[in-house]
Amino acid sequence: RGKALQPLFQMSCSCSKVGDPRPGHPYKGGNFCAFLPENIEGVKIAQLLKKAFECGLTFQIKSCNGEERVTWGPIPHKTSWDGGKARNGYPDAQYLHEVGTVL
Repeated sequence: RGKALQPLFQMSCSCSKVGDPRPGHPYKGGNFCAFLPENIEGVKIAQLLKKAFECGLTFQIKSCNGEERVTWGPIPHKTSWDGGKARNGYPDAQYLHEVGTVL
């Protein structure tokens, strides 16, 4: 296994806006960690993920048990360095291609 880039997103609590499940209601934030291989393709994907984050595409607010909270959005992220595709981890030979296509 090689070196990894490990983006960390810290989402604070706030109030939801128009287009969220319950506009104007508070939601819980959280810490979200992802993994990318530290290679040329991984760095390119990291730059694209940064742009997606800046455009508000990385996360969404979902209602769960009557409570709004920040969750991952439609862009796939590897949240574990191991465990394979079934556990959002590596090895997953197609991940960089798949996420690059989404981005």
